[in-house]
Order: sequence, then C-alpha cells, then structure tokens
Amino acid sequence: MSSSCFRVICLLHSCIDVVLGALIRFYFSDIAVFSVGRETASKLLGSTPHDQLLIKTSEALVGACYVFIGILLFMVAFVKDRDFQSFLQKDVY
Repeated sequence: MSSSCFRVICLLHSCIDVVLGALIRFYFSDIAVFSVGRETASKLLGSTPHDQLLIKTSEALVGACYVFIGILLFMVAFVKDRDFQSFLQKDVY
C-alpha cells in the first residue's frame, strides 16, 4: 500500500515540476504579463539590457532545475527498495 502511494506522490510531483519548469523556462514573460499586467511585468523584467540578460539567465536556470528535479523524482518513483522509500517518507507517517 505505501509503495503504491509513494509512487503516485512521486509521479505527481514529477509531473508538476516538469510542467512548471517548462513554463518558467519558455513562457515566463507571458506568465508575468498575465499575472501582474503589462506595465508591472516590464518593470520586473529589468530596465537595462544587462539586467534583462541576468533575469532571463536566472529564469532559464530555475526552469532547468525544476525539470531536472522532476526527472529525478520520476526515476525515484520506480525504486523498489523499501529502506530507501521509508527514508524518504519518514516524516509522512
């Protein structure tokens, strides 16, 4: 029972992380415009070209980290070792 719950939770988090990472990586400016408006989004995305480059680089790295964590969780979901699963879900039960 706990093994299947562990797998479902890991797969759910994996999907969320991969989707969120892809959205941050490729559509962050669109999400910013949608959430806070065009004027505020333009202020958040930097005023000089150097600031804009730094912000876009950090967004790309954060998105890539989310995708990497999602892939890692996907692999962890299929580990059959009970000791490893109990180590990761120690605080849940």
